Amino acid sequence: MEQPRRSLILRTMRGLGRGVDLSRRLAVNLIFVLIVVLLVGLLLDRGPKVPKGAALVVAPAGAIVEQLSGDATQRALDRLGGRAVIETRLGDLLAGIRAAREDDRIAALVLDLSRVDRAGMSKLRDLGQAIAEFRASGKRVVATADFYSQTAFYLAAQADEIHLSPQGLVLLPGFGIYRPYYKAGLDLYEIDAHVFRVGEFKSAVEPYLRNDVSPEARESYLDVLGGLWGSYLEAVAAGRKTTPERLAATIDRVDELLATAGGDGARLSLESGLVDHLSNRDEVRARLIELVGEDEKEKSFRRIGLADYLAANGLDQRRKVKGEAVAVVVAAGTIRDGSHPSGTIGGDSTAALVRRARENEKIKAIVLRVDSPGGSAFASEVVRRELALARAGGKPVVVSMGSVAASGGYWISTASDRIFADPTTITGSIGIFGVLPTFEKPLAKYLGVRVDGVGTTWLAGALRPDRALEPRLGAMIQSMIEHGYEDFLARVGEARHMERDAVDRIARGRIWTGAEAARLGLVDELGGFDAAVAAAGRLAELGEQPALQWIEQERGWRDRLAERLFRAAGRFAPEAAALPHRPLSAAGRLRAALAELETLAQLDDPRGLVAHCFCEIDG
Repeated sequence: MEQPRRSLILRTMRGLGRGVDLSRRLAVNLIFVLIVVLLVGLLLDRGPKVPKGAALVVAPAGAIVEQLSGDATQRALDRLGGRAVIETRLGDLLAGIRAAREDDRIAALVLDLSRVDRAGMSKLRDLGQAIAEFRASGKRVVATADFYSQTAFYLAAQADEIHLSPQGLVLLPGFGIYRPYYKAGLDLYEIDAHVFRVGEFKSAVEPYLRNDVSPEARESYLDVLGGLWGSYLEAVAAGRKTTPERLAATIDRVDELLATAGGDGARLSLESGLVDHLSNRDEVRARLIELVGEDEKEKSFRRIGLADYLAANGLDQRRKVKGEAVAVVVAAGTIRDGSHPSGTIGGDSTAALVRRARENEKIKAIVLRVDSPGGSAFASEVVRRELALARAGGKPVVVSMGSVAASGGYWISTASDRIFADPTTITGSIGIFGVLPTFEKPLAKYLGVRVDGVGTTWLAGALRPDRALEPRLGAMIQSMIEHGYEDFLARVGEARHMERDAVDRIARGRIWTGAEAARLGLVDELGGFDAAVAAAGRLAELGEQPALQWIEQERGWRDRLAERLFRAAGRFAPEAAALPHRPLSAAGRLRAALAELETLAQLDDPRGLVAHCFCEIDG
């Protein structure tokens, strides 16, 4: 009786095993067939076509950046796993809008602004100018959103008509710089944050020394924020046919006005003249069908998205150009030691891009597009040195500053023939700092842990965070900080033809707007990327509209395949929604609070010398 039962169990287990094996092979085969179908589809795909009389839909998502973070393969995998950092490249937005202005097939521009997160003022000004030029061609611009953040509304204000959801709101909180201050918390747990710096305006380390903003930092911040806010109000007021003063008064009384409107934010936005129409999504769609006609197949207005429009017109800025050209190297993000993917300035990886441009005989000049608050002083010097070599070899270098080119971002800019900045660029912050925390006291007090041992010199174990700081080591670090500051002053003085003390008076860690930096001699001219390109073309004797060769990290076949796959897939499945950094978003506030600590953890200068500006603007 026992034997037949065992045989039955064995037969059952074998059957289950064969079933599992068959299921596994079927799954693998299905995946293989799916991959083959996708690849064949890509080979046969001739790309998108531009419908005649269509609206170009520009729907920036996440942050508007100079350069996308990471490589294409990693971005694709992150998107599949729902971990993607949502970003939109500024160059793609500008290229699409400018091309559509001259394209007879494009009848209108639609700005879908519900998912845009944040952008620096210089980027908003560039986009605002491109939208204004599109409108000047006689084509209509329509803006729509469920909710207008401050970033979104700057762009919307440049449109002919603005639609807002009846449940929506326009919120313009202004600009601010707010940071967490740790001194009381550090004292509570008896953690010693040993700070080394030069310059009373180098406020990056203040949270470890104080519980509030210093008078020096307050003065510097208010000067910069006032300049940026004034520029914002002027542009929005001009777009909405009002005055900056009237707009500022509306914002100042928003609480009273909202109460008068019965708490209805959409009604307040309409009555204040901020928007033209309160429209549900179907009503916006009907308006656009009225404007450009209906796509009967899609049951919507005739349209083409930005990504498809760029692909259809071959507007990929990374394509190779023939003949002599001006190279464009983007230096965006925190400056870190070593090699890093796009979106971070690696001392080695960014220097390698400059070297490629320097060693290419067809490249006659270099435009360095800087959008960075700085980081490692050592990595900054590695990049600066490579730019200096390019100049020494006879290739002009022109710097185009984006929204931020401060501290290490200014350091790398000094090896140039000309520096262009937008009036709203945040720059300067010429200074060095270092932080060495030790927590031997809370270890002993709360855990009863004490660290002891022996070493062959007094330096052995001196850098351990679980031991008290050796005074001689502190003196050594301060000495290196002061030397690094003097080195920074010397770089600036040589580049700007200024005496050491003259540089020191406008340095000491203080930030400036581009407009003030031009007045002080830290930049040569006020102007955007196009002005910098024209200057580089003149210096290289290639004319004011030279061919541009974008020098970026090499893309392997996997990156190119990933880009094509997701571009094709994007036509059939919408991208995951971005989580905007909105003023009333708890998630956005939490992410902002953690961002500074994350940045500090990435500052990996081998000497511990940091040339970084924590000048992230709220709003």
